[in-house]
Amino acid sequence: MSNTAATILEHRTVLKLDGEDLVPFLQAVVTQDISLVTPEKSVWSALLTPQGKFLHEFFVTTSPEGGLLLDCEKDRAPDLLRRLKIYKMRSKATLEPTDDQYTVLALQGSDLSETLGLSKNKGASKEILGGCVYIDPRHQAMGARACIPTENLSKFIEKYDLIKSTLETYDQTRVTLGVPDGSRDLEIEKSILLENGFNELGAIDWDKGCYIGQELTARTKYRALIKKRLVPVKLTGPIPEIGTDITIAGKNVGILRSVYGNQGLATLKIDAFGSDQLLCDAANVTPQLPEWIEIDA
Repeated sequence: MSNTAATILEHRTVLKLDGEDLVPFLQAVVTQDISLVTPEKSVWSALLTPQGKFLHEFFVTTSPEGGLLLDCEKDRAPDLLRRLKIYKMRSKATLEPTDDQYTVLALQGSDLSETLGLSKNKGASKEILGGCVYIDPRHQAMGARACIPTENLSKFIEKYDLIKSTLETYDQTRVTLGVPDGSRDLEIEKSILLENGFNELGAIDWDKGCYIGQELTARTKYRALIKKRLVPVKLTGPIPEIGTDITIAGKNVGILRSVYGNQGLATLKIDAFGSDQLLCDAANVTPQLPEWIEIDA
């Protein structure tokens, strides 16, 4: 029996992009090198404001029918589509919603790469059943993802003998690893990618050239302007609500972004990481820095 669990990510949807100018158009707009995307490789990327602030994050894969598939936040997909169309201008590219034509899944299992027939490399991909399955480009411990035509979903589940899992289980893994999930953890038009792990988790290519918000993103990196980070935290005591301030002796040093059980994600000032006096309402807060995070002292 398979030990591979599948979570249908109902809060995600898929955009379909195609056209002869598609890659150069996207290359000038988003943070990752879109020329890297092939049937064997998928990437994670983002769209920023001209001031370098977060707007959208998404996964980019190929489609067996041609063009690219963007796995993005469902509720905010119309806004992402609208913004991309603004930048498209006269480029020969088509940008379309797919509504419920595709289902997005997260996959977890101890022998996942063997089960799927993929290497263990982040982003390793293959096209299947009219869609794509790939190792999560952010962190191997996040497992794999898939964009599958909804009409072929039952065939995909049967092919790999997948066991149904829950969003809560997926989120517990994600939060423990310190991996953000779009606007559930970031503030639209306010958050900075480098404060939220997008560099270490592979959403930014520093050699690809210009994109929207590139200048300020690079300036933040090379001038070491990062003063706070999104990190996993352990909560001891009454569990506070999302959005509650985190304090030391009454002074605000951060904010709670997500909570699952006694684990959470919080934006904290780097200077506060070593404190044993962090409070979120009546709960004690203990930062638990993941192995992948890079903090400049």
